[in-house]
Amino acid sequence: MAHAHPHSHGAGCGHGLASAQLDRAMAAGVALNTLFVAAETVAGVTAGSLALLADAGHNAGDVLGLLLAWGASWLARRPPSRRYTWGLRRSTIYAALGNAVLLLLACGGIAWEAVHRLRFPEPVAGPIVIAVAALGVVINTLSALLFVKGHADANVRGAFLHMAADAAVSLGVVLAGVAIVLTGATWIDPVVSLAVASMIVAGTWGLFRESLDLALDAVPRGVEPEAIEAALAALPGVIEVHDLHVWGASTSEISLTAHLVAVDGTSHDRLLADAEAVLRERFRVAHSTIQIEGLAACEQCRQRPADTL
Repeated sequence: MAHAHPHSHGAGCGHGLASAQLDRAMAAGVALNTLFVAAETVAGVTAGSLALLADAGHNAGDVLGLLLAWGASWLARRPPSRRYTWGLRRSTIYAALGNAVLLLLACGGIAWEAVHRLRFPEPVAGPIVIAVAALGVVINTLSALLFVKGHADANVRGAFLHMAADAAVSLGVVLAGVAIVLTGATWIDPVVSLAVASMIVAGTWGLFRESLDLALDAVPRGVEPEAIEAALAALPGVIEVHDLHVWGASTSEISLTAHLVAVDGTSHDRLLADAEAVLRERFRVAHSTIQIEGLAACEQCRQRPADTL
């Protein structure tokens, strides 16, 4: 047999949050943050604090982000169908990208309003700012801890980064409230708002780049195609590797296709088993499609580079 196409399916990530754990974490995170957004919005209006309202808007975006991430993780667990033969796992990629875009847009709105407040300052009730922001530190820290085990998944990591950044931002708002109480300076509130926006952008940019790369089928971060090619080429009986492609099937699963040229007499079944073991154990590849070619078939392969000897 000149060609063979093995397929291996797996969980993709050997560690992280199980489905039931993720559902509970998402439900708790959404509930906690929804209640806090409502309280922070009322307090922000009452205190006249843009910093609180900015943080409330950011937290509202996080609630939406958590819902997107939760929905995508649920879709990713749906079995493949005749129409969606890969299932809906890539929805986690688009959810992560959507979360990043929403956060960046929110930062633009916060910065715009902060600049306006610098030009036209308004009084701020410092004690209310301090009390509500301190509550935010607690709630956001607890929310972040719910997702601390899911770092291998960009979709879950996005939720964790949002919550962790919120805790830091809320702490900054607490400090701003203290400074307003001590000095009475109204410019502190919009300046802190600009700092909040800057922190969010800094924390979100990496997620945006990673999720955009995944959406464009780039090689997932942490994966070296050269190392994979070398490992496959070192398998007994393999004399050449070409048409190697690596991409993310989801935010936590790696897929790969490759052509292996084997010397005549090589056991294809054995070679396929060895290749699958190397890809799964060393490179965490969840789904691999390997085509084995003999020397004669290799010369006719249209995917083989013209300059390959």
